[in-house]
Amino acid sequence: MAGTMHAASRSATVSCAMAPPACLASCAPPAAVLQSTTTTTINRICLSAAATSISITGSSISSSSSSSSRSPWLCPQLVDSQVSLLRSSLPRVNREKNSHCIDIISFNYVRQTSGSSANLQEDVQGDASFESPAFSTTSVVMDTSKDRLASSLSENSTKAISQNVEDEASDVVQQAIREENATLRGDISQSGCETNIIPPPEDGLRIFEIDSHLKPYKEHLVYRYKEYKKKRNLIEEYEGGLEAFSKGFEKFGFNRSSVGITYREWAPGAKWASLIGDFNNWNPNADVMKKDKFGVWEVFLPNQADGSPAIPHGSRVKIHMNTPSGWKDSIPAWIKFAVQAPGEIPYNGIYYDPPDNEKYKFQHKSPRRPDSLRIYEAHVGMSSTEPKVNSYVEFRDDVLPRIKRLGYNAVQLMAIQEHAYYGSFGYHVTNFFAVSSRCGTPDDLKSLIDRAHELGLFVLMDVVHSHASNNVLDGLNMFDGTDSHYFHSGARGYHWMWDSRLFDYGSWEVLRFLLSNLRWWVEEYHFDGFRFDGITSMMYTHHGLQMTFTGSYGEYFGLATDVDAVVYLMLANDLLHGLYSQHVTVAEDVSGMPTLCRPVHEGGIGFDYRLQMAIADKWIELLSKKKDEEWDMGNIIFTLTNRRWSEKCIAYAESHDQALVGDKTLAFWLMDKDMYDKMALDGPSTPRVDRGIALHKMIRLITMALGGEGYLNFMGNEFGHPEWIDFPRGDQVLPNGKFVPGNGGSYDKCRRRFDLGDAEFLRYHELQEFDCAMQQLEEKHKVFFSSECCLMPHSKLLFWCKGASCDQQGFECSHLI
Repeated sequence: MAGTMHAASRSATVSCAMAPPACLASCAPPAAVLQSTTTTTINRICLSAAATSISITGSSISSSSSSSSRSPWLCPQLVDSQVSLLRSSLPRVNREKNSHCIDIISFNYVRQTSGSSANLQEDVQGDASFESPAFSTTSVVMDTSKDRLASSLSENSTKAISQNVEDEASDVVQQAIREENATLRGDISQSGCETNIIPPPEDGLRIFEIDSHLKPYKEHLVYRYKEYKKKRNLIEEYEGGLEAFSKGFEKFGFNRSSVGITYREWAPGAKWASLIGDFNNWNPNADVMKKDKFGVWEVFLPNQADGSPAIPHGSRVKIHMNTPSGWKDSIPAWIKFAVQAPGEIPYNGIYYDPPDNEKYKFQHKSPRRPDSLRIYEAHVGMSSTEPKVNSYVEFRDDVLPRIKRLGYNAVQLMAIQEHAYYGSFGYHVTNFFAVSSRCGTPDDLKSLIDRAHELGLFVLMDVVHSHASNNVLDGLNMFDGTDSHYFHSGARGYHWMWDSRLFDYGSWEVLRFLLSNLRWWVEEYHFDGFRFDGITSMMYTHHGLQMTFTGSYGEYFGLATDVDAVVYLMLANDLLHGLYSQHVTVAEDVSGMPTLCRPVHEGGIGFDYRLQMAIADKWIELLSKKKDEEWDMGNIIFTLTNRRWSEKCIAYAESHDQALVGDKTLAFWLMDKDMYDKMALDGPSTPRVDRGIALHKMIRLITMALGGEGYLNFMGNEFGHPEWIDFPRGDQVLPNGKFVPGNGGSYDKCRRRFDLGDAEFLRYHELQEFDCAMQQLEEKHKVFFSSECCLMPHSKLLFWCKGASCDQQGFECSHLI
C-alpha cells in the first residue's frame, strides 16, 4: 500500500496513560508541541508531511500535494511505512488498573485557512473524545483533557500547523477517517477485551544488534522477515488487515442475523454440497449450497414465520458433500460445539446459539499480566479425586480455589479444543473452535474462566496448531475429499510419530482459519494467553525427529526451516500482542530457536516465553543414571541457566509429560514403591522416603530459583502425586501386528488424588506446604525471577543469591538461599 502520508495538518489524541508507540518515542517533537501529562490528560501530537497519496483500508483514496516541506520532527517510520498510518493506529484503548480513562488514537485531517488553531481545536473537541457507557467518568476526564489541549494548541502549535496551510485534505478523506473511527469506537465499546494497535512491520534488523552471532545467517533471517512483511501487506491489501482477517468466524461457519442464518464452508475439492441436520430431517436436497470461485460453499436459511431461527439451538448439523473420494457427511470445520451421543462412535456438530437470557455473561475483567508468571498446568477432565471425567463446573468450584490457595497466579488449561480420542491428552484436535464436550458446554467453560478472573488468576490455553487429528469422520482430515485441503499432501502432510496431519501454513485459508481460531478463544472465552504446543515440529521440515540440537546456529537457519510456519507464528504473535497488550504467548520448543522470544518488529518470532524443556530431562537423567555422589553441581547450574540472553523462559522440574504412563514423576523416581505405605507421619519412615522428600523439595526450589523467568507445575506434582496417568483405553493391535493390552477402560489412573496432599497426617502434605511456601515467597519478595544473580557451585554445595540487594562479594543479603 502507499507508504507516504498527505501533507496536511493532522491531530491525534493519544492515551497518555500508555507509552507512545516506539516510532513516536524515537523521534518525539519538541516539548512545546508534545506535552507530557497525567492519566487524565491527552498528549497532543501535531504531524505534518509532504506526500503524494493516502491509503485507507476499506477505501481507496488519493490526495495530491503541492508542498515539499516536511516537519523537522516528523517520524520517518510513520511516513515511509508500507501500511497506512491510519490503519496501524486504530484503535488503541488503554485501561489502567485504577483509572476509568479510555482514549482512542484518532487521526483526523482538518482544513486550515488562516493560520489560527481555532478550527483544529473545534474538531479535536468534537471528535477526539470517546465515551463508553461502562465508564461514567470518561466525559469528565475528557473535559479536563480538552482544556489543557486547547491551551497547548493556542500557545504552541500555531506555527507548526501553519507551515502546511496550503496542503489541505479533501472533505472525503476527512469524512472517511471519521467514519472509520466511529466504527472502531463502536466495536471497542462492545468488546470485553483490551484493544490496541497491530503495528506495521519495521525493518526487522534489531536482532543483529542484540546478537552479532546471527550476522552470518542474515540472508536467511532477512528473507524470513521479508516473507512475513509480504504476507502482512497482502493481508492488508486484500483483507483489510490482520484485525479483519482474523475474524473469519464472522464469515465462515454459522452466523445468525436478524433475518436468518448464513452457513459458509471452504471446501474447494467438493463437487456438490448441502446442509443437513435435525432441522430438515437430514434431507440432503432440502438446503443445497452454492459454490463461489474461491471454493466457498454457502446457504442462507431465513427465519421461520414466527421469527424463530431456522435451526433451533442444540440441533445436530453436518455438511453433506460429493467429493473426489466419494460421498461423505462432515462436521462443519468452524463448528462451535460437537458431542458424541451415548453408544455412538462418530461425533455430531451442534448448532450452539442459546437465547440471550441463557448465555453466560462475564462479570469480571482479566487480571493484568503477572510480572512473575507461576503457572498451574491443569487438565479439567482428570482433575477429580474420583475415577471419572470431571466437569468445568466442578473444576471451577473445587480446583480453582485450590490453585489460588497454593499461591499460583496463572492456570494453564489443557485439552480444551474438542478431541474425539480422550487418550490423546487433547493433542489430537478434531474440532478447533469447539470446547471439549466431555466436560460441559461452552457456557460452563466461560463461567470457569470468569471465576478464575475473579480470583485474580491469569488463564492460559494450551492451543494445538502444530498438527491435527487424522480422524476423517470427525475432523479436518480429507474434509473435502482431498488430502491437501488444510494440510500438505503426501508425506510432508503426515507426522509419522504422532500419526496426525500437518497444516499447510502457506495456504491463505489455513492462515485465516488458524488466526481466527486464536481470536475466537480470546474474544468468546476471554483467555489471557496461549501455550503453543509442539512448535518445534512446525518450525522444521524434519519436525525435530531424530535430530539432536547442539546449539549451532546452522541448525536453525537453513533449508530445514519451514519459513511458512515461522511466518504464521510471527503473524499470530503480531495479532495477539497487537490487539491484546496484556496477552501472553508461550512456545513449547525443544530446539532453542534463537530469536524465538524477541518481538516481531525486531526480526524475532514474537513469543513472550519459551518452555525450558531441558531442565526436566536433566533431573530425570540424574535420578535414573547417576548416584547422588556423582551429581555435578556445575553441570546442574549450566543446565538451569543455559538460555538465551534477553529471551525469557518458563522453568519446570516436571510437567504432564513426565506423569504419563510409561514414564515416572520425580516423586516416583525418588521414592518408588515406598510411596504406597511409608508416607504416614505416625508410621516409620525409610531412608528412601527421607532422601526423596528432601530432594523433591530442593529440586523444585532450585529449578524455580535459577531455571527461568517463570515457573510451571503440573497439577498434583506439587505434593508428589503417586503413580502415573493412564487414560481409559481398550486393547488394540498396531499396524505392525503388535498387540497392546488396554486397561479395561478404567479411569482409576486418570484422576488427581488431591486428598493426599490435603491429609495432614501424610508426608504428601509436607511437600504441598513447601511448594505453597515457595510460591508465597516469590509473591511477597519477587526474588526467584530476579535478573540479579550470583552463583558459587563448589564440590557438592551450591550457593546462590538473587535480588537487587545482592552483595556478590559476601552474599550479604536477605535473599540468600
